[in-house]
Amino acid sequence: MKFLDRAKIYIASGAGGAGCLSFRREKFVEFGGPNGGDGGRGGHVFAEAVDNLNTLIDFRYQQHYRAKNGRPGEGSDKTGADGGDLVVKVPVGTQVFEEDEETLIADLDVPGERVLLAKGGNGGWGNARFKSATNQAPRRANPGQSAETRTIWLRLKLIADFGLIGLPNAGKSTFLAAVSAAKPKIADYPFTTLHPNLGVVRVGEGESFVLADIPGLIEGAHEGAGIGDRFLGHVERCAGLLHLVDGTQEDVAGAYETVRKELSAYGGGLAGKQEFVALNKVDALDDETRMARAAALSAAAGRPALALSGVTGEGVAGALRLMMEAAKAEKAKERGEEDGDGDGATPWSP
Repeated sequence: MKFLDRAKIYIASGAGGAGCLSFRREKFVEFGGPNGGDGGRGGHVFAEAVDNLNTLIDFRYQQHYRAKNGRPGEGSDKTGADGGDLVVKVPVGTQVFEEDEETLIADLDVPGERVLLAKGGNGGWGNARFKSATNQAPRRANPGQSAETRTIWLRLKLIADFGLIGLPNAGKSTFLAAVSAAKPKIADYPFTTLHPNLGVVRVGEGESFVLADIPGLIEGAHEGAGIGDRFLGHVERCAGLLHLVDGTQEDVAGAYETVRKELSAYGGGLAGKQEFVALNKVDALDDETRMARAAALSAAAGRPALALSGVTGEGVAGALRLMMEAAKAEKAKERGEEDGDGDGATPWSP
């Protein structure tokens, strides 16, 4: 299945049914009169976040969505049936934008969350609605309200506990393949990963978290250089970051600072996220080079750098344990904010 994180779709609600112009004609009824019913309401269009989707690929093959129209009213004061609502199902983490791609309509980051995109037209009144003491035989009925049409953009931002970031060819895909069942493309050239990959990492019994492999960033990525800033948006959803630096390159400190500058320039709170820094591919280094580059990276990061090798597994278990504890702490914090309404108050109990 291909990954698609951006799609343009066209939606239309249902039009309201027309009101009916009708009069009673029953035998033995002394006084007739208007009995035209109202038209039915047109269907609404909703967008709903669901758990079983993780890409917008379906919207590449279907771009037009239209709800059902309301049925017209009938004689004998019969109201037309309402048109059925249409629910457009999107992955959790999808943002809905106006056609200008700047005005945010909704951010669907909770399973089951739903937003109204297009309201169905009201049904027209039948002539029975217009009967009065001075107009006892109205020959007037309203048409139904027209449908509402919109063009919207869907943009998916992955929801993961931790994101793998770094320059191209830093070993992110190799690390993800080593710690999860994900099978990303791995090759010895830059920009092998062209779209984010997700993997579930199991640390122990009942302990797991979601890890996202974000395509490599280069200088100027926040302005669209390289693959561009499309994938930086996915990092916004991550609770923390594992920053991998290729240990086989000479300037490991410069590589670290390049990515950090891009995170700061992009904004969105990326620079303030919890980050673990790791010197990757240490299996390819001799002891002296390894110690020198680890020291240089630690000095640039302002904290001790981890030593990792996705090929041999060195240091991987310890890094996963650190990320697992950080993910658990973040989830506990979120639950505490929800229980205390975000002000630190304890929930009421008898």
